[in-house]
Formats: sequence, C-alpha cells, structure tokens
Amino acid sequence: MRMSSKCVSIIAGVAVGLLALGTAEGKKAAAPPGPPPPATNLPQAKPGPLKVFILAGQSNMEGQGVIKGSRPGTLETLAKDPASAARYKQLLGQGGQWAVRNDVWITYNSSRGGLTAGGYAARGCIGPELGIGWVLGDYLKNQVLLIKFGWGGTSLAGNWRPPSSGGEVGGCYKQMIAGVKEQLAGLKTDFPHYDGKGYEVAGFGWFQGWQDGCSGNMAAEYEQNLANFIRDVRKDLGAPKLPFVIGGSGFAGWNQKIDRRLKIIQAQQAVAQKAEFKDTVRYVETRNFFRPPEVSPHKMGFHFCGNAETYWLTGEGMGRALVELLGGPKAPPNATGPAAQK
Repeated sequence: MRMSSKCVSIIAGVAVGLLALGTAEGKKAAAPPGPPPPATNLPQAKPGPLKVFILAGQSNMEGQGVIKGSRPGTLETLAKDPASAARYKQLLGQGGQWAVRNDVWITYNSSRGGLTAGGYAARGCIGPELGIGWVLGDYLKNQVLLIKFGWGGTSLAGNWRPPSSGGEVGGCYKQMIAGVKEQLAGLKTDFPHYDGKGYEVAGFGWFQGWQDGCSGNMAAEYEQNLANFIRDVRKDLGAPKLPFVIGGSGFAGWNQKIDRRLKIIQAQQAVAQKAEFKDTVRYVETRNFFRPPEVSPHKMGFHFCGNAETYWLTGEGMGRALVELLGGPKAPPNATGPAAQK
C-alpha cells in the first residue's frame, strides 16, 4: 500500500506533547519519495477470494502494547509468566520466536507481510491487529487481508470527519478510503502469490476516542459523527451492510469519572444499538481490559500504560465480535461492571 504514515491535518506524537506534523510555511520542500518497498514473497496459505478487513483509528489502533522487556505487562512477560503463558503460547513459533501467519496478510503504511507480533504497530509494540487477525484467521477458511490505518492525535470530529457530518471532510477519512482502493487494486503487486480469485471487503474495526474525549464539544457530536462515519464508509466502499465493530474507549477502566470521556463510551454504545445497524454493528467493552501503571510497562494512561495484555484482549474481543457478525459463534457478552468480565 503506497501511503504515507501521516494523514492530512494529523496531530501526532501524543506521548511527547502532541507535536504538529507537516511542512511549515517557508521551509524547504521535502524530497520526492523513494521507490516503493519490495513486494512480499509470503505464500498464500488459504484459498481466495480474500476476506478483507479494514482497521482504523488513532494511536491506540496504531498500537502501543510493549513487546520486549521483563517489566509487567510486556508481551514477553505475558508469554513467559506461568499465570498467563497458556493464553499467549499460540503466538510463539519454533525456537520461541514470534509466529508469522501466512494465512493472515496485513498492510500498514509501507509494511506488509504475514501477521506477527511487531512490525505493524508503533516501534516495538503490538496493537489490536494482532488479536483481531488471530481470531479471524482461526475462524475463516479463506485468506485474510488486514488493511490498517492508525494516526496518533486524530479526532473523529476533525481528521476522520465523514462527508455526511458536513463541513470539511477529514484528511484521514479521505486517505483511508483512497488507501483501501489503492491497496485492493495492487494486490498482485504487493502479494505476488495472491491467487487472483478476487476479494470481499468483509469487516471494519474502529478503535478511537481519546482525542474527541478531550473536548466537550467534540464529545457531544461523537454519536452523530460515528453513525455518519459507518454510513459513509459503507457507501464509499460499496458495502452497504459491512460488519462494523467499535472498540470501546476504555481509558482508566471502570474508574473513569470524567464526563466527556464517559460521553464517548455512551456514544459508541448508542450507535451500536441503533435500529438501522441491527446485526451489523457491535460495540466491544474494553474497560475490564485496562491495566493500571503498577502492572504495566509505563504510566501513560492514554496509551493504556503500554500494556500488551490490554491490546491483545481488545483485539481478541473485536475479532470475536466480527466473527459473530460474519455468522460465526456468538462473542462473549459485554461486561457491565468490573467483576463481569475477565
């Protein structure tokens, strides 16, 4: 997928102070982009048509779950700890290396290949793509392709603003739609072993909410913007009943008390309950997946303290919800409180 890691008007680098991206007026223009990276030689492990899933959001969809290190909450620690190793052993291949799935392809910025821990998120991290792709790959008999977009510091009210919300359409929205179409047109180039049997845009995963929760005004319009986003994505991709899963904005877990952040969660739940979205949109509760700083790699709550378990469980939950919408086994019910879900 030939695309920049930055979308128009993006504000990135939340962890270092929300640094503005883009070329400032008067500065020397950037050099022309170099040649595209080489195509992957990864084989196609399952038959076509491809089942294509789009993943989008801000820095937590990008993924901030730390992989390496002996601190609590890293993926390495979780895979080695007897208390959690059984859950994560599926991620390990021969010699204890992270397994690579040939049946689940993924593209993210200029990276593409087989799904594995790392390489498709922030440096040295995982995001929800790992759990989503693992669940989908285990369920589906067809080859899976994940097309992922994750840009830090971006809002649904601005950067991702859908056409039906009026005003200027968000740069990230436009780049996502264009990027999906470009990737689908270039399947044989990027994946030479693609069997050419076509594809189906089969589902969408949305994990976003921090930025809109920073503003009372943006939080107030989140429900309408998210409903419009779903409608517009379906229209622009020609998939009127596209299964759509919303990962809840579960910052601080059940201890969250800030009204505008709770409004984001309430808006996400309300959209999934709309009659027009019955049986095609699902909200996934993530508040029970939050882990506090003392059992996590760091203290940055807006990145779920870098806890890999949070990102794995969120992705796993979103993947199970997508499987249900595809006609598979029902996903576990959403938690309604801190003791209702593990």
